[in-house]
Amino acid sequence: MTILLAAVDTGSLSAASRQLHIPLATVSRRMSELEEHLHVRLLLRGTRKLTLTDAGRDYVAACRRIMEDIVEAERTATGEYRAPQGELIISAPQVVGRYHVVPVLVQFLHTYPEIRARIQLSDRVSNLLEEHVDVAVRLGELPDSDMIATRLALISRVLCASPAYLSARGVPQKPDDLVSHDCITYEGYATADRWSFGSGQTAQVVQVSSRLTVNSAEAAVVAATADAGIVRVLSDQVDELLKSGALVRLLQQDEPAPMPVSLVYPGQRQVPLKLRAFLDFATPRLRERLGYTNS
Repeated sequence: MTILLAAVDTGSLSAASRQLHIPLATVSRRMSELEEHLHVRLLLRGTRKLTLTDAGRDYVAACRRIMEDIVEAERTATGEYRAPQGELIISAPQVVGRYHVVPVLVQFLHTYPEIRARIQLSDRVSNLLEEHVDVAVRLGELPDSDMIATRLALISRVLCASPAYLSARGVPQKPDDLVSHDCITYEGYATADRWSFGSGQTAQVVQVSSRLTVNSAEAAVVAATADAGIVRVLSDQVDELLKSGALVRLLQQDEPAPMPVSLVYPGQRQVPLKLRAFLDFATPRLRERLGYTNS
């Protein structure tokens, strides 16, 4: 059932093989054995993606319920519902994770010695269920889903550049001026070179000109400090550089509305105590660090 669900969720037997670290030949054989055992075809193996038969859709839905019950049974057996213990897996964006989540997590582990933690710092949006992540910190508006979300704060995105760059290339006075500037883009976002400004009636999107693309927000800040161009990053990451004058904040009047920061976790019948303990511990501390207000 685990192999079948992995194949369906990833879209192919080869992708399931990679995710589960099982040889492709084994995955294919297990699927054939399962279909022979049930005397029914579950999967139609196309050239691009697997397709479920009608019987396959019903069987997969039943498999998901069964696997959820097994996970619940294992959690109960290992005592996750009697005392905060076990491994907690957390996903967070690089900047917020490094500056805020990691320090709070260390405090949490000191308080709960029976809990182990693994934190994944990545700006890629992880699939919590597929990747067995207990809780994630997410930036931006959240899509409608079965996930439970707790708002932590709002965080600003700021535009900045070094004094030397601005002296050589001039200071942009409006968003459209960015077209003639060197901008540093970050490939962690799907629309890295399309920057939004303002909100509501004044909202606009500018296709910026990028000579340098990086895959880390920290690298983008380093490049901007080294006079490579204009960068857009989270305010937390450049506060000290702005105060010291190493970077200059630009187009402040045109900045987009601050992004929400949220804790997100899968909806489930019974929340494990390790997760409940982390939510209760981390939420007020992260709100304080991120400058949460009720407004």
